[in-house]
Amino acid sequence: MLAAQAAHSQTEAAQTLDQQVNAIFAASTGWFVNFIFAPIPGTNVAWIVVWLVVAASVFTIYFGFIQFRVWRHSIHLVSGKYSDPNDAGEVSHFQALVTALSGTVGLGNIAGVAVAVTIGGAGATFWMILAGLLGMASKFTECTLGVKYRNEYPNGTVSGGPMYYITKGFAERGLPGGKILAVLFAIFCVLGSLGGGNMFQANQAHQQLAGVFGDFPGWITGLIFAAVVFAVIVGGIKSIAQVTEKIVPFMGILYFGAALIIILMNLDRVVPAFGEIINGAFTGNGVVGGFFGALIQGFRRAAFSNEAGVGSAAIAHSAVRTKEPITEGFVSLMEPFIDTVVICTMTALVIVITGQLTTDPATGLYLLGEDGRILTATGATGVGLTSAAFASAFSWFPYVLVVAVILFAFSTMISWSYYGLKAWTYMFGEGKTQELTFKIMFCVFIVVGAAASLDPVIDFSDAAIFAMAVVNIIGLYFLMPIVKRELNSYLERLQAGQFKRYK
Repeated sequence: MLAAQAAHSQTEAAQTLDQQVNAIFAASTGWFVNFIFAPIPGTNVAWIVVWLVVAASVFTIYFGFIQFRVWRHSIHLVSGKYSDPNDAGEVSHFQALVTALSGTVGLGNIAGVAVAVTIGGAGATFWMILAGLLGMASKFTECTLGVKYRNEYPNGTVSGGPMYYITKGFAERGLPGGKILAVLFAIFCVLGSLGGGNMFQANQAHQQLAGVFGDFPGWITGLIFAAVVFAVIVGGIKSIAQVTEKIVPFMGILYFGAALIIILMNLDRVVPAFGEIINGAFTGNGVVGGFFGALIQGFRRAAFSNEAGVGSAAIAHSAVRTKEPITEGFVSLMEPFIDTVVICTMTALVIVITGQLTTDPATGLYLLGEDGRILTATGATGVGLTSAAFASAFSWFPYVLVVAVILFAFSTMISWSYYGLKAWTYMFGEGKTQELTFKIMFCVFIVVGAAASLDPVIDFSDAAIFAMAVVNIIGLYFLMPIVKRELNSYLERLQAGQFKRYK
């Protein structure tokens, strides 16, 4: 009896502490969160989404639709046909690609897409695909710069990313303010890595585990994750890349394969589903906000999913073994395609094909709930909706989803640990002590994230990740002429057959 009372008191104390931290943090950082995600006056479009999509459109036009011109060569680069093992760097093109992908392919592809289609309808999928295709140009720009301006050290390690190319690139062009922008980016990157790239992942993974296997203390999940993550990240980018090159293809094939099976089982519904997607993209098909409601949700999901323009991926790609910066730009533009055009679209298709979105038989319009969201067949939302869509064909799929969520969360954490680490060492200097300090701190936050429900902390870290995009894109606008010069030089030499093939 006494033990039960003591346990109950401890639970109450923990909840009270959670609430106190929430209240204090919300009061002190709420203004920043509200600013980053504030809608453009007269609309419900967050200005940060427009900022990302406009930048992607500018880069697409400026580089002559580069994302559609170099696919074959990008595949050759990833396969290692032009990879000189003696080039400076720590990882291969393929390892750099999957490390960056592991930071973007995650819970957003499962839960975020479900949220997008319940608000914006099937039509949101069309705009999500378009935004993903445009985002490929943003990735190309930032990752080319990441390699060009990276620091290469005598021990073979490298450090790169927006904080380096903004500092060096601005100095090279005689522009002021580079150092200030770089430090701002590094601060936001550290905050984002500890929150959205860490605590949120641990928290959602625990929620999924508890939902399937029954409730249990979050700190247990946190400790297990922290131990495994530390064992990987203590070895640096080479260790991280060795893990991600195995996990990312496995989890991608697992998820894509399950979705493909469901699509094949419902082949007769595929054409009507695409009709619903295209029709909904331009009519809204009864969703709140109509056409604009579908467009906003599609663009928002793509921007939040593939992080094109955020600058995070440029940190991972900077570690590649190459002496030609543009090659990693070509490799990186595949990321938004895989993340958004393929994986997010598969999720949306499964939800639409399995009839999860309810419509009025008489009008064909979606049935909406009081909150303006589309009513679903099972009443589920978010990750539960995706799970229900897959479970309609496979009753055992929620267990597969647990595996997917754990792998997605784990891979995202180890990638974001590297992003945060490089931002940390940019501010506090390179060295074993600085690196170990950050890695321990990162793992402590995993336990906190899994054990607590610190919503304002997560909101703030999400805002910090998109604040990275504000700083990064300013830098990209000023430095894109340098990328164009690199691009023209490389393509001329490629056409002249000046590059040796190794495979």
